[in-house]
Parts: sequence; structure tokens; C-alpha cells
Amino acid sequence: MKRLFIAIKIETDNNFLSTYQELRKLLVMEKIKWVAPQKMHLTLKFLGKTTDDQLLRLHDVLPGVASRYSEFDMQFNKAGIFGSSYRPRVIWLGDEQSQEVRSLGEDMLDSLDAAGFARDRQNFVPHLTLGRIKQINSKKQFQKVMDQFRSAFSLRVRVNEIVLYQSILKPAGPLYIALKKYKLQTKQD
Repeated sequence: MKRLFIAIKIETDNNFLSTYQELRKLLVMEKIKWVAPQKMHLTLKFLGKTTDDQLLRLHDVLPGVASRYSEFDMQFNKAGIFGSSYRPRVIWLGDEQSQEVRSLGEDMLDSLDAAGFARDRQNFVPHLTLGRIKQINSKKQFQKVMDQFRSAFSLRVRVNEIVLYQSILKPAGPLYIALKKYKLQTKQD
């Protein structure tokens, strides 16, 4: 069995990296497991342990989903947290404007559900995980920094494929291997 997920690979730029490093620097006293920029992705569906039979079903479903969408742009520009202000769990970056990614995500979940991969209980919230919070020592300082960075990020990405990844958990952090890429339709201008 393989531990799998379906995602959109995110390529960062120098502007994003500069803002990301500044955020990390200001929160250096907090216990946060930061995501490496080269591993950033927008998860469409986490599948977990997947059998070879299920993998074959994925290869039947995913090309159809990808073929229904044209490539599109996303603008990540809103930072936030999951969890409460008393117990934040994740620092994320989102895009409120992209209806395309919401449609793609919902279609993906519906198609996978019909193929036997149950939908998650939570609603699909497109986001990039920047860091997973282990412990906050100064909630007041953390909130001040997060308020400062709510709209400090600006990352424009072109979405032209969805990727089926294998995740191998290692002591140094997860290793992501792209098993198969499914191209979206090329937009004709």
C-alpha cells in the first residue's frame, strides 16, 4: 500500500520567498514546523493508504476530471490560521477569488466519491499550508505578527495540471514523489 494524495504543485517566486522568510524570522521563538518552499502544494484530496486496486481506479477517474478544466491562474494573497486564536494549528495562505480551483476541487471530490473514495467531513478549503503549529509561547506576539502578514503575501501561479503524489514519511520530513501528472486543457487565447 502507498500513502497517496492529489494536489496542485505550487512554484514559489522570490517575492513569496522573501515574505515567507520574514514571517519565519518573526516567529522564530514559536514551535512551528515550516513547510519547505519546494514541497508546497495545494491538496485537492488526501487519500492515505491506498491499495493497488484503488490506484487503478484513480487512474480511471483523474484523467476525466482534468479533461473537464482549462488551465487557470490563482493569486494567493491572504494569510490566516486554522484553529482558534487560543489554539492555532496551521498557518495557511489562500486565494478567495479563484472559482476555478473550487470547482475543480469539488468535482474531484464528487468524482472520487463515486469511485469509492469517501468525501472528507470538512468542506474543501483551497490553501497552502505554510507551517504546522506545535506550540505558541506568546499568543499576543503571534497574533500581532499574523495580523501584520494577513495581506503581505502575493503569489501568482498558473495551474495546468493535477498531480498524484506518494508521501513517504521520514524522520527529516515527508518525501513527495509525483506518480502521475494529469494535464488540464490548454487555454486558447
